[in-house]
Amino acid sequence: MRERGRTRRLFGLGARTGGAVLKNRMGGNADWHSLGEVLFDGLSELRGPAMKLAQIVAQWDDVLPPELADQLARLQRQAEPMPWPRIRETLVAEYGDLDAHFRHVEQQPFASASMGQVHKAVTLEGETLVLKVQYPGLGDALEGDLRQVKRMMRLGRWFNVSPARLDALFEELAAGLRDELDYAAEAQTLARYRERYRHDPRLCIPEPIPALCGERVLAMRYLAGTPLDEVTGADDAVRQPVAATLADWLTQELFTYGELHADPHAGNFAVDAESRLIIYDFGAVIAVPEARLVAMMTLLEATLANDPMAMDDAMLALGGRQGQGAPLALYREAAEAIAPLFAPGEQDFADVRVHRRLRELSPRVWAAMDRLQPPADTLLLSRALNGHYWNMVRLGARLDMHRRCQPLLAWAKTGADAPRRSPPV
Repeated sequence: MRERGRTRRLFGLGARTGGAVLKNRMGGNADWHSLGEVLFDGLSELRGPAMKLAQIVAQWDDVLPPELADQLARLQRQAEPMPWPRIRETLVAEYGDLDAHFRHVEQQPFASASMGQVHKAVTLEGETLVLKVQYPGLGDALEGDLRQVKRMMRLGRWFNVSPARLDALFEELAAGLRDELDYAAEAQTLARYRERYRHDPRLCIPEPIPALCGERVLAMRYLAGTPLDEVTGADDAVRQPVAATLADWLTQELFTYGELHADPHAGNFAVDAESRLIIYDFGAVIAVPEARLVAMMTLLEATLANDPMAMDDAMLALGGRQGQGAPLALYREAAEAIAPLFAPGEQDFADVRVHRRLRELSPRVWAAMDRLQPPADTLLLSRALNGHYWNMVRLGARLDMHRRCQPLLAWAKTGADAPRRSPPV
């Protein structure tokens, strides 16, 4: 009964979303604010994959209608926690008698999200841990939710996204969501990252406790820190080193290790008392092949040269173009909008002129979907890069992207035969 009710609720949310999109497409005025409120209420209650998808979509707040983006953004920071008795069921199923392992487990969650929530606990030895607890029944609900998400994604056909491309995007999303439920794999990833960055004094990664990690609970030593959302209001002296650390780490991840942290939710990051960047959650880490990086840097080089023909060649190589008639004028305007961030010297990510130009181009991008397509196998990568970019914007980062990118553009010209090396930072 519970599964059927969940399916009906998701179907209703999908139908209402589809109606609003269709009304807007036909020239009407959709009530995006009301739709956003309905989606927030429904998805906060249901949690799971559909809520995760909405959080992903919310990060593209430069292309969504502002009223809808504002409501969906609440899912990033105001997800309703699951009542303690349900969470306790999962903990008891994992550990048996909680008193045999812990002096105390806080009933109020430290953080709550789409797939689980985090509670502080104190071991019998007096050590403070955090327990990342998967919502009960989520594994059973996953496939049913994904079926509904796939139906919602069919809305993309109204924007001329091909069914084959939609299927590829769905499969990538589904694989990512399934991976996020694998807490054993996340514990291994935490250990790998701690080893990788053990000598970096600017980064701090929680230590998993293998004896207390299980299928549905991930136990880690507690690291106290100021959430990234709160750091965004701090003085420059605090924000700018954090922004530089984040940029350096992302560059190293991509160009040295061929991986990327793919859940850029600001709640997954904090800053400790020593100004180190804490990275809490490693449920979503994706591999980024060298060939993909080379293609992306080739597109960036063509963009910075304001060369529409070269941009089209790069888009074709990425799999982001189909059909006849390259949108050269759109390429040129996009290049003009993006170029200021990569001009020589220190650039301000909080410069609203860049975001305004990109937002103004969004309707034209949607209108060109018969020729521009989301490249297959890049949904999570695009979402991650976009989310990390917006974290930079919120930090008010001032970075010399020209200096940072020149060695990487030179590396891309050598092709994928060149060995990975530590990037300049």
